[in-house]
Amino acid sequence: MHRYDATTEVLAEAVMSYSRERMSMGDVPLDAPRTAAELQALVGQTITAQGMGGEKALRLFGDVLAQACITVDHPRYLSFIPCAPTKAATLFDLVVSASSLYAGTWMEGSGAVYAENQALAWLSGLAGLPESAGGVFVPGGTYGNLSALVAARYRARQQRAADLPRRWAIAGTANAHSSIVSACDVMDVDFVGVPVGEDGRLTGTALRETLARAGHDGVFAVVATAGTTNLGIVDDLDSVGAVCAELGLWFHVDGAYGLAGLAAPSVRHRFDGIERADSFVVDPHKWLFAPFDCCALVYRDPALARAAHTQRAGYLDVVTEGDEINPSDYAVGLTRRARGLPFWFSLATHGTQAYTDAVERTLTVARHAAQSVRERPQLELLHEPDLSVVCFRRVGWTPQDYRAWSQQLLAQDKGFVVSTTHAGETCTRLAVVNPETTEADIDLILDSMV
Repeated sequence: MHRYDATTEVLAEAVMSYSRERMSMGDVPLDAPRTAAELQALVGQTITAQGMGGEKALRLFGDVLAQACITVDHPRYLSFIPCAPTKAATLFDLVVSASSLYAGTWMEGSGAVYAENQALAWLSGLAGLPESAGGVFVPGGTYGNLSALVAARYRARQQRAADLPRRWAIAGTANAHSSIVSACDVMDVDFVGVPVGEDGRLTGTALRETLARAGHDGVFAVVATAGTTNLGIVDDLDSVGAVCAELGLWFHVDGAYGLAGLAAPSVRHRFDGIERADSFVVDPHKWLFAPFDCCALVYRDPALARAAHTQRAGYLDVVTEGDEINPSDYAVGLTRRARGLPFWFSLATHGTQAYTDAVERTLTVARHAAQSVRERPQLELLHEPDLSVVCFRRVGWTPQDYRAWSQQLLAQDKGFVVSTTHAGETCTRLAVVNPETTEADIDLILDSMV
């Protein structure tokens, strides 16, 4: 089954044909999930002793399984944070998979790592970090946030070796991504909650007051958010970073969604202070048009991350002898695919100006959505959008109304928009990160909320 023979050639043609057809579709259906019982009836047992053959398995996937998955790159998929990869990135993802690359060490994947590092350098440069900054592409923001905070605790342990606290702690807000509290649980550290202002932002003043009031001597890191998932709020990075510098705390910025806005001049000012960060994450698979899964984790001082994360064993001695950098030294995990390459390939293919134009296009559509909400008497905007997330309520609707509306939208292949909650109230939101989403798509969704 490892040989490329006539049967493999037929399967290769079928797979490439499927991929070409999928990428060239001008009107991709949204599709919809099925229950486990429905899939069992339609698909049955697929893993058998003798196998069913590649062509049959591919047909089964295309005819049933793929259609039971909602199309995330559909222009009216506006829930959560969508993924809208460029065609170049998608095509190169095939190349990466076909090339059997291991990108955990420089020794085994120097060419891939070199290219990934150029993509990381572009992101680091947008943030205004020094040229010596660096990092690694990890599966997602959860991995990235955890890895950065592990490095932060390592530095704190070194600095306070003679005076360790009883408990370590991380400070952040209730608006922080769920992965931050999860990281605290994994690391067995406390979470110190900092209140936000009426605008939903974390500020340096609130941070300083909260830390003084809490009296927790184990706080070693502060997490600010550059684009919250629910509302797209960007914290006051400049004032928070200043307080972190004053108190000697690691300043981490979770920009998994929002930091893509660094590429857009119209919102670049919202990220003032990002240059103070000790680390940050941004997911190219969200608003920078890469396929799943791809999160860029960048450190101001990569040496600290290497000290915290480098794994040591006899069989690894050979890959740590040189001066070159191993990506696996920067995050939790040793084995890694070259997940940054599709992003790099698309950047190299299209140029960074195309990325600026695409991000600005989504912001234009989001502004249209906000204005359209304002113009409809039955709708109320819940927050003036910082970026490309527009959160609003339908006046008079119950949670059941939102659910019924959402289900009908999907059933009619009009859109995928689900409800959320804000300040204890059920509402909904539109996350615009796909440059193919148009003003007409937005109006179609809003007009359905009768």
